Amino acid sequence: MSSTIDVILPVFLVLGLGYVAAWTKMLSEEAIDGLMRYAQNIGTPILLFKSISTLDLSQAYDGGLLLSFYLAALISFCMGLAGAVFIFKRAMPDAVAIGFACLFSNSLLLGLPITERAYGSAALAGNFAIISMHSPFFYPLGILCMELARAHGHNLSGRQVAIRIGRAVALQPLIFGVMSGFAVNLSGLTIPSSIQSAIGMLAATAIPTALFGLGAVLRRYRLDGDKATIAMICGCSLLVHPALTYFFGHSVFSASVADMRSSVMTAAMAPGVNSYLFAHYYGVAKRVNAAAVIAATALSILTIPFWLHVLP
Repeated sequence: MSSTIDVILPVFLVLGLGYVAAWTKMLSEEAIDGLMRYAQNIGTPILLFKSISTLDLSQAYDGGLLLSFYLAALISFCMGLAGAVFIFKRAMPDAVAIGFACLFSNSLLLGLPITERAYGSAALAGNFAIISMHSPFFYPLGILCMELARAHGHNLSGRQVAIRIGRAVALQPLIFGVMSGFAVNLSGLTIPSSIQSAIGMLAATAIPTALFGLGAVLRRYRLDGDKATIAMICGCSLLVHPALTYFFGHSVFSASVADMRSSVMTAAMAPGVNSYLFAHYYGVAKRVNAAAVIAATALSILTIPFWLHVLP
């Protein structure tokens, strides 16, 4: 138990410090926004670029690893969307945003540091393989479903919907970092050592800055909204998604121990702030998704040790 606490406590201490900094007004709202913009638009894309550009693609991209995680994520999305529509009687755009929160685990800001502390930096290859497809796969899916829901009754053509989706995906800095990393990896391009050093320095700031900023951002939101809907999101993201990932990896695809660790721990993370930003962008289910991010992040302090115990 003490070793599990040693794994997760530093991560949540950094989160908590960010929360306290925002609560005490040590940092202004503008400073916090700037910190998060740096983490999301510069630090994290560079970290992804650095990791993917040097990743052994033949070893990291295992079919069992990816299918276990993404099939489970799609089922979690469908469960959240169906629950929002049929149980909680939400409008379809709201339901899509709620389903997106059940789908989009915090793979970067929580998944990476917790997996690294639990199993070492060498265990992160599977995490980076999942993360490299996270935004390129989930954002188009969420945007497609949302645009179809919003287009219903507005007579938008397929071309107009496709343009909206393409524009939204292309403007994601994370996707630029992923694609640039693949380009360097596949081309065999050698980056000068001085540039590599600069990339390494910036990449090293990504996770601690993002964790601190996430804690500060969470201070803005309250646990308001429909408690039953929030509970459903927490259940899907913290229990259903990792449980299905474990089942698929262990019983269907016979994934390796390393792949099981990466896939299940990534799936076990709370919804990321991006699930709130997605809802905010479309102006739907904002309060519910913001509250779900807070509640699930807090509850993950209890569920993460369980998954660490279950995994070999």
